[in-house]
Amino acid sequence: MGNGRRTKQSKTGTSKKSGVKLLIIILAILIIVAGVLLALKVFNKGQTEETANEQLPEEGPQVQIVNVNSKTRPYAVMINNNHAAWPQCGLQDAYLVYEIIAEGGVSRMMAVFKDTYPEKVGSVRSARHYFMDYANENDAIYIHWGGSPQAYSKMSSIDDLDGIALEGSMFFRDKTLNRAYEHTGFVDLEKSKKYSEEKGYTRDTNKDLLLNYSAEEVDLSTNEQAKLANDVRLKYSDYHTTSYEYDAENKVYNRSMGGKANVDLETGKQYTAKNIIVYKVGNYTLNDGEGKGRQELENIGSGTGYYISNGYSVPITWEKSSHDSQTVYKYENGEEITVNDGNTFIQIMPKSGTITIQ
Repeated sequence: MGNGRRTKQSKTGTSKKSGVKLLIIILAILIIVAGVLLALKVFNKGQTEETANEQLPEEGPQVQIVNVNSKTRPYAVMINNNHAAWPQCGLQDAYLVYEIIAEGGVSRMMAVFKDTYPEKVGSVRSARHYFMDYANENDAIYIHWGGSPQAYSKMSSIDDLDGIALEGSMFFRDKTLNRAYEHTGFVDLEKSKKYSEEKGYTRDTNKDLLLNYSAEEVDLSTNEQAKLANDVRLKYSDYHTTSYEYDAENKVYNRSMGGKANVDLETGKQYTAKNIIVYKVGNYTLNDGEGKGRQELENIGSGTGYYISNGYSVPITWEKSSHDSQTVYKYENGEEITVNDGNTFIQIMPKSGTITIQ
């Protein structure tokens, strides 16, 4: 019995020693694993910091007015500018607005929107064929309410949405307005986008933005030909004048027409412009047998004008080689202009008009 007791105690002691050794081994393994994990964490952190500190290539200037890398197509909306149709709606959301003479000395505007879809833009006016040149140079889907015979003859060459055919869908009337019925038509761009997708209009754009934008302020005062531009007066005809007054605090131009603030129908706020491009082209009355005074625009070619921003103007040149090509704007030294980050009004005036910059 004595020998049996000693054998049991010996086995118990051996078992305890084995357990201690196993525990030590497990602890050692855990310490090694923890060390490896800590080393990996430090390594990965270093790699992350190194990557974060790398100068990643930028695809374009980080401007706010548009996403310069976006390939979505713009929408170009014909805007009524008959004085009886004021005020307009939704123009401040446009990154680009053209104003060009139409019949009777009345100007007409075309507002271009990209990746922004206001629910009420207008009032929408009928198409004119030379405005389609500027929709094409932006690869824009052209929105109008009716059109001249000359415009309809070119319609097959452009993706368009016509209020004549689509009233009651994305086009609607605001009958609460105290104005003639023809001046009450508006468009919902969000609905226009959905319809365009269904119609197959929303392929990616195949054209770059018309203008080069700068994330840094473009200081025109350093240009040796720069002149002060606090007040800009653009007389299109005896009927219509557009003017701008520089707001030095906010670095924008407050827009007026006919001596009155050009305000938004919904917000009541005055429209502003960051950039103004102005030049003259020839125009004449078409002999189309209808006697309505419709115009032809001599906009293919080249000429001179002005780029205006931040209180200064500089002389520029313009060149448009075809109806579909983009207009190229350059300083007189031949360098293509870069514009400030913000919306741009392109004022294309008749040669009979007057430009006053003070």
